[in-house]
Amino acid sequence: MSQSKERDYVLGTHDEELARLGVQHRAWRPVVLDCWKQAGITNGSRVLDVGAGPGYATVDLAKIVGPGGRVVAVERSSNFVNAIKSAIETQSLSNVDVHELDLMNDDLPDGPFDFSWCRWVLCFVSDPELLVKKISRVTRRGGRAIFHEYGHYTTWRFFPQRASLEEFRGHVIATWREAGGEPDTGLELPSQFIHVHLLRLQELGRIDAAFADKVRADLAAAEQEKPSFMLTPLVLEIVAEKV
Repeated sequence: MSQSKERDYVLGTHDEELARLGVQHRAWRPVVLDCWKQAGITNGSRVLDVGAGPGYATVDLAKIVGPGGRVVAVERSSNFVNAIKSAIETQSLSNVDVHELDLMNDDLPDGPFDFSWCRWVLCFVSDPELLVKKISRVTRRGGRAIFHEYGHYTTWRFFPQRASLEEFRGHVIATWREAGGEPDTGLELPSQFIHVHLLRLQELGRIDAAFADKVRADLAAAEQEKPSFMLTPLVLEIVAEKV
């Protein structure tokens, strides 16, 4: 299903966000590849990539499952869908299908799938339970649904503490919930992010330029202070088998 109007996210779908997601994927990639291997994704697997974003995981999955397998990527942002299509064309991947759809309002593509991959998606949707049920319906018996979701977003801290960075985290959580999501969804089932999301918070009218400059200055100071370090939010890895 194709949509003529871009459907945005609270973090945006602009080029800067696309690039940030690439950095984020590369940082998490070793963990993700190990997770997929342990879950059993291999040559010939049929995988549903739920909320595929710009397709960084889609490409990795397509290479793992090979010509005998299939990856079906679902994403509601037309900007991100175009990025996926460009990536699979550039890398000559013929085992990927891309669907532009809304996870809450549309049906998922027909299965049955051996696996589904869902990273930082349940925390953005208005009804995580509904999405889990949709995933279950298109998963074969014995298939596995894999989730990486935040379990305690306020564990994102700087040491030593800096007031503006703590307040920034609060704004991020607030905008997330105001958009209908829940950052700690995992309980119910890095610096580039700050630079990109500061601009987004200003676009939303959540913060002003003075506060954004203060956060940037404090972040720069934290990066220069040798004893300083950043603890990223707690992420839960859930692998559920359909019985």
